[in-house]
Amino acid sequence: MKNFLDSDGAPWVATVRSQEGLDFKGRHCLYFHPEGAEDQGVELLDVKWNSQETAERTLATMSGVELRRRLRSACGRGGGGGSVGGAASGAAATGS
Repeated sequence: MKNFLDSDGAPWVATVRSQEGLDFKGRHCLYFHPEGAEDQGVELLDVKWNSQETAERTLATMSGVELRRRLRSACGRGGGGGSVGGAASGAAATGS
């Protein structure tokens, strides 16, 4: 888990979500949620890992800039909408 601020200064948490099942390849994905609202988040299914340990290690090395960029990407795909923390509106304002 890693805390960061979105482009509007709102606090977010980047963490890992795991899917149950027999398919272990890529079962862990990147998940963002506003701080204190874990059920109002968005998954970024482009970022997957085979193990929880690898996911946590990779997440720990991600910078705030990279996390903001990935959050904008996830929200821009309709996975959580721009109304959550203004993350998607920041991408529209910058022309990204």
